[in-house]
Amino acid sequence: MSNSQAIEDYAKTIYSLSCERDGLVLNGEVADRLDVTPATATSMLKRLADLGLVEYFPYKGVSLTPAGEKVALEVIRHHRLIEAYLSEALGMPEDRVHEEAEVLEHYISEELEALIAAKLGEPRHDPHGTPIPGPDLVPPTWGAR
Repeated sequence: MSNSQAIEDYAKTIYSLSCERDGLVLNGEVADRLDVTPATATSMLKRLADLGLVEYFPYKGVSLTPAGEKVALEVIRHHRLIEAYLSEALGMPEDRVHEEAEVLEHYISEELEALIAAKLGEPRHDPHGTPIPGPDLVPPTWGAR
C-alpha cells in the first residue's frame, strides 16, 4: 500500500467513525477498523497531524481538519461512484462492487471521476443506498434519498 493510499484510508476511516457518533475518534477504533496494531495507527495519526489532516490529542483521539475532511470526502466520492458504475454500467453484482471499489478508489483521476459521474447522471446514492458526496465535496445528507 502506498503512503497516499494509507493516508486516504485513514482519512476515510476517521470520517466514517466520526459520522457514527460525536466526539474524538479513538486511536484503537481506527486500528480495529483498519486491522492494524494500535502502535501502527498512532504512528500514522501523528503523521496525519504533521500533514495538517487531523488534530491529534495524545491518549484522547483525533478529529479531521477541514483539509482532512476534504481528503476523506474525495476518496468516499470516488469509492461510491465506482460502486455505482460497476453496478449500473457493468452489471457487477452488488456483493462484489465494494471490494473492487476499495482498490480502484485510490487510482482514478479527477477526469475519470467526472466522466463516471456524467455517464451516470451525477448519482446521489451508490448501489447500497448510501449518499455520494457531490463534486463540491460537501458532506452528503445521510438521511436524504
